[in-house]
Amino acid sequence: MKLYYHPGACSLTQHIILHETGLPHELESVDLKNKTTGSGKDFLTINSKGYVPALALDNGKMLTEGVVISQYLADLKPESGLLPVQGEARYEVLEWMSFISTELHKTLAALFNPAVEGEWKKAIVAQLSRRLHWLAKEIEGKTTLTGKSFTIADAYLFTVLNWSRFVDFSLDEWPTVQRYFAGIAERPAVQAALKAEGLI
Repeated sequence: MKLYYHPGACSLTQHIILHETGLPHELESVDLKNKTTGSGKDFLTINSKGYVPALALDNGKMLTEGVVISQYLADLKPESGLLPVQGEARYEVLEWMSFISTELHKTLAALFNPAVEGEWKKAIVAQLSRRLHWLAKEIEGKTTLTGKSFTIADAYLFTVLNWSRFVDFSLDEWPTVQRYFAGIAERPAVQAALKAEGLI
C-alpha cells in the first residue's frame, strides 16, 4: 500500500493508524498547492479530488476519504483493537468519527483560509469553542475517547487538534482537552508518524 499524504494534514490520521497496525506501507508526499507528488507526478491523475489522504492498494485500486481509509486499515488488522469488529462498541467509535469530521475538522480547517476574517471568523471560533466545551465534558477523566482502548477516532482527533498550533487557536481554555492531546502525543505510533512527516 502507498499513502499519499501532506505533512500535518488530515492524512496524519491514517499515517498514525498504519504505525499502530504495523501494516507494511510506502509514503509519498503531496504538494497540495501545486498538486504534485514527491516523485513529480500530477496528483490529480492519482486522486482527481485533489486532496489527501489517498491510499493506493496493492491490487491497483485507490481509496480516498479519510474516514473510510481509517476504517479500512483498522479492519485489515482487527486484532489491533483500533475499531471493534461489530456491535455497539464499533458504532460508538464511528459516532466519534462522524462528530470529528463534521463538527471539528471542517470548522477548525476553515481557520487556515486567509479569507476567513472579521465576523465570519468570530462565528467560526464561537462554534468551535462550543464543540470543545462539549468535548471537554465528554472526555473528563478519560485518556481515550471511549474510555477504553485507543481507536481510529483518537488518531483523528489528535490530528485535528494538532492544527490549533498552526492557526493560532489556543486550547488553554480546555485543560481537559490539552491533557488528552498530550497523552495521545506520547504514543510511539504517533511519535513515529510525526517524525516521519518532519513535524517534530
